[in-house]
Amino acid sequence: MNTSNSLGNATFENYVGIGDGLSEMSFQMVAHVLTVGYAVMFAALLYFILTIKTVQPKYRTTAILSVVVMVSAGLLLFIQAQNWVNAFTFDVEQGRYFLADGSALFNNGYRYLNWLIDVPMLLFQILFVVTLTKSSFSKVRNRFWFSGSMMIITGYIGQYFEVTSFALFAFWGTVSTVFFIDILITMRKVIKEGSEGVPADAKRYLGYIWTIFLFSWMLYPGAYLMPYLIPIGLEPSLTGLASEAAVVGRQLTYTIADVTSKVVYGVLLTVVAQIMSNADGYDYNKHGEKN
Repeated sequence: MNTSNSLGNATFENYVGIGDGLSEMSFQMVAHVLTVGYAVMFAALLYFILTIKTVQPKYRTTAILSVVVMVSAGLLLFIQAQNWVNAFTFDVEQGRYFLADGSALFNNGYRYLNWLIDVPMLLFQILFVVTLTKSSFSKVRNRFWFSGSMMIITGYIGQYFEVTSFALFAFWGTVSTVFFIDILITMRKVIKEGSEGVPADAKRYLGYIWTIFLFSWMLYPGAYLMPYLIPIGLEPSLTGLASEAAVVGRQLTYTIADVTSKVVYGVLLTVVAQIMSNADGYDYNKHGEKN
């Protein structure tokens, strides 16, 4: 691996920036993806605020958590977008974007800081909608919190070695994956228990939630490994079209995963809470119980 002009443990986007750089299209695609990401979060914020009273009070904690998640994700993605724009400068002669001299490096760590806030809350949300028939609420909550936090912390450490040490990158990624698998197992158990004895429509939407959860969370490992997937190998591609594809692909994948795992997941939980509220006789239009 050529590590001339080494940036140490900087993420690989910066190494691409001191190599061949990025074309106008690649640079702008990332900038636009990040912008759309925080715009969606702020739009969803309004949705969760406006729909909070459409469910019974006992289900409203999940909406409040969605509001907190949207604020956190929107602000952190906004900072990430500004970080991207400030980290690169356009070279008129070459017609490409390169890492700006003397500026702050681009850092995917902003996403990890956001996830450290959001992931436990996302996992807690469903516990305020479904009823656990066999498991202990507090034990499941604590398991979600521990595994979620450790997954993010170990992944955060690993991403700093994605260029300088594949062994450490793979080690911390593997440790993170152990906690990731534990979360999937626990979530599946929660949804299975929560589907017992609920209206058919609620059960159907809980099935959708599991599908969305599984799909969106599986995108994160792919984004983490993106520098090694395009092309597949034991060293990240730092030059050529492959490097640009990996840069764009990673930010696009992360953003799709964030929107799906936070916004779509939150909306589906709201729908389940509305169905459960209606089944209990709650009528939002009358601001009270049905007669």
